[in-house]
Amino acid sequence: MSGVEDRVVVVTGSGGGLGREYALALAREGAKVVVNDLGGARDGSGAGHNMADSVVDEIKAAGGIAVANYDSVATEEGGKAIVETAVSEFGAIHGVINNAGILRDVSFGKMTSDEWDAVLKVHLYGAYNVSRAAWPHFREQKYGRIAMATSTSGIYGNFGQANYGAAKLGLVGLSNVLAIEGRKYNIGVNALAPIAATRMTEDIMDEERLSALAPALVAPVMVQLMSEDCTDTANVFVVGGGMVQRVAYFQANAVNFAEQPSFGDIVAKWDEITNLEGAVPAGHPIRQQ
Repeated sequence: MSGVEDRVVVVTGSGGGLGREYALALAREGAKVVVNDLGGARDGSGAGHNMADSVVDEIKAAGGIAVANYDSVATEEGGKAIVETAVSEFGAIHGVINNAGILRDVSFGKMTSDEWDAVLKVHLYGAYNVSRAAWPHFREQKYGRIAMATSTSGIYGNFGQANYGAAKLGLVGLSNVLAIEGRKYNIGVNALAPIAATRMTEDIMDEERLSALAPALVAPVMVQLMSEDCTDTANVFVVGGGMVQRVAYFQANAVNFAEQPSFGDIVAKWDEITNLEGAVPAGHPIRQQ
């Protein structure tokens, strides 16, 4: 029996690309899938039902169970409606994959407030809106799984993506807090940074590299994060091209001062402070004391 069999999972932005692969993979393993997609372009403009409907038809043709939803994750009302679709159609919700996203790439000096807000609304606010709507269900049934689609643009940075990078690393912070708050309710929360050939990456990678990065190679890891057998939480994974790796913060040995340090004290110890030799996986510095 699969760890997602008969579980109800919402996949936002699943009308194409990675989201579609997540939905198809979950359905193959016996999950009931809510295929959410606004049907817009890569920059978030436009809307339509054809993308979500197409994936639902594909799942049903293969013998799976799915329903389409066309609400926007960018509003509180949309997040509630997406979760309500799961509950009204299937009687429950057990997992959320916050995958919906748009791009408005531009260098920071040229970025407008609208370009900043639009990306954060879909990625960061979108994950909040859908997860917040699902949270009471998870707590009541003492079970839930949430996966945040983060990005190496947030973890490591990428030129022209200040809005996208900030939103994506914000999702890691949200994941860390929800993992703490959800632990006693058996709610697992993790983040996954996919590296894959989709319409989001088609013009930032060459053809040779894109050909090796099929979205289907990422999907099994996302299914694992939705599985009841997966008890890991507060982790970040980078996945793509057949590679799966966990990434984490590391911390150097602390430099301690007996008294309040002066500016000169900090300067004198700066090389020691910034030296990562012998660094270990990071934990909360206050809770470790």
